[in-house]
Amino acid sequence: MTDSKIDFNRTFLTGNEATYIGDALASRSLTGDGRFTQLASAELAKITGSTKPLLTHSCTASLEMAALLIDAKPGDEIIMPSYTFVSTANAFVLRGATPVFVDIDADTLNVDPAAVKKAITSKTTAIVPVHYAGMSANMDNLAAIAKENDLWLIEDAAQGMFSDYRGRHLGTIGDLGCVSFHGTKNIATGEGGALLINNETLRERAEIIREKGTNRSQFLRGDVDKYTWHDIGSSYLPSDIMAATLLAQLEDGLEITRRRTSIWNRYHEAFDKLEADGFVRRPRLDVGATVNGHIYYLICRENSERDALIAELRTQGISLTSHYVPLHSSPAGERYGRADGPLPVTDRIAGSIARLPIYPEMENQLDRVVAAVEKFFA
Repeated sequence: MTDSKIDFNRTFLTGNEATYIGDALASRSLTGDGRFTQLASAELAKITGSTKPLLTHSCTASLEMAALLIDAKPGDEIIMPSYTFVSTANAFVLRGATPVFVDIDADTLNVDPAAVKKAITSKTTAIVPVHYAGMSANMDNLAAIAKENDLWLIEDAAQGMFSDYRGRHLGTIGDLGCVSFHGTKNIATGEGGALLINNETLRERAEIIREKGTNRSQFLRGDVDKYTWHDIGSSYLPSDIMAATLLAQLEDGLEITRRRTSIWNRYHEAFDKLEADGFVRRPRLDVGATVNGHIYYLICRENSERDALIAELRTQGISLTSHYVPLHSSPAGERYGRADGPLPVTDRIAGSIARLPIYPEMENQLDRVVAAVEKFFA
């Protein structure tokens, strides 16, 4: 075992986080929708082009708000990929709706529009694409399917900050977009998220749901002289300390993204020959999609080879990992959802994908990772 360990992920700090947190603490105003919440929201709006981003305490909270906003209820079916994190499904299961799991595209690892179209029934109310690895799903096709069938389109853009599709930031294309600032993400606040509201009809109610079902946001703006309970909701606000951290991260977001995509591109170039020789398959993008350097992965030829690669590199102090256990084959997925037929691509990818370390501070260690992977396959 080498003494120099390469972590799989490491939260990158810009240097201004502590200053802004100190300012927030000095203000003695730490609750949600304070000064830093307003500043970070404005910065997020500028970056994404969203006219109404609402900060939340997690992307899970944003997804739960989305489920509330579309009035998801028992009997409703929500189409989504099985290859995603549990929050995508949990948000709708909590409302009594049924996740319908469909297969992913073998090239992009994003939800297959043809599978989505096939899964639509009279009970379907929404489509929830997940932008895997920060690379967009085919939103043109999915938006057309949603419009044709009068369905909500909700983007799980947890991994999508500073990525776009045909010039539009991920999370701003569907009716709603859910973004994450978890500690593992490119823009990280430890926990944290945002709901991007792109459908005008949902804006006022979104504010109320986020504020425990009250019109407190209107009160804080001076629109009303008191606030009261108007709707169902919960406490989805982040503290102003979290927002202070987010502001520092967003202000340096382009540089963070540049450094991560530089590593992504170096990996991609380095593994060209391994792919040409048939050992692995590199990531592939949909037409019009960009890369934000969130995840770099290799797809091995079989499960045992992937597991051996991860195990071997770990002995050298290099942290590789697999990814999602498909939801359709998980205990809760079988209990609360259903698969729309066999999902062979999902099953194959889940068993053969290996994710490589990627974070700005590993730029000088990247050659060691590449050499170890090449040596394994040699």
